[in-house]
Amino acid sequence: MQALTRYLRLWIVLVRFSLIRELAFRTNFLVKIVVEILWLGILLAFYDTIFQQTSMVAGWERPDYLFFLGCYFAMGGLIETLFLDNCNQFADLIRTGNLDFYLLQPIDEQFLVTCRSFDWSCAPNVLMGCGVMLFALWQKDWPISFERVSLFVLMFGCGVVLSYGFILILTSASVWLMRNQSLFEIWWLFSTLMRYPREIYQGFWAYPVGWFFSFLVPIMLVSNCPANAMVKVLKPWMVGYTVAATVVVFMVSRIIFRMALQRYRSASS
Repeated sequence: MQALTRYLRLWIVLVRFSLIRELAFRTNFLVKIVVEILWLGILLAFYDTIFQQTSMVAGWERPDYLFFLGCYFAMGGLIETLFLDNCNQFADLIRTGNLDFYLLQPIDEQFLVTCRSFDWSCAPNVLMGCGVMLFALWQKDWPISFERVSLFVLMFGCGVVLSYGFILILTSASVWLMRNQSLFEIWWLFSTLMRYPREIYQGFWAYPVGWFFSFLVPIMLVSNCPANAMVKVLKPWMVGYTVAATVVVFMVSRIIFRMALQRYRSASS
């Protein structure tokens, strides 16, 4: 418990430092927020155009799909706020040798590498995504129960940890490849898959893709399971599978990261 408190206090200090650094360039901070607002507006306009032509997409009615979109946007914003930029800079730490300074600190290397910076410009995405979800529930006139909210929070947390695990695996590969731009193209592919409900992957060619990215590489569970838990029906076996997949992906990502650090050769060697 004492160690957890120590890490929490350190993380709060890092968050405050990130805010001070972000406010030193206020114009850039505001421009990034405006860009994110425009991006959400484009997404809403796109799906509104689709639902003007039909009342349902792959079993998802308009309010349900709007909730799914808000869940995806909030999830993406949280991941970008907490982890993505940190992991994207890992290859630069390796090339410049600055990773040595992180490894010398009396603290867990994974925490320091992946949580050292807090991207405040992406934090409003979480609030905007939550706003879209609340609006969708209001449109649907959905009775909110404690059980549904609790399951949604659990599945949303699993989605965050799943995303973190996959990002950490891609990050760790930088030790062998020295550059991770191509690796993070894979993450943008993953984020594209997260944007759509799993039910749209039907047909001869699409079904294997949906099955593969739901059960073997379960990235599609990140936004699908929380949305299903709130506005549709999430089967108990899927809840269990999601929790188990989250634990496995996190443990595997931790092992791969430790293996990568063992292969790392410092700037002094």
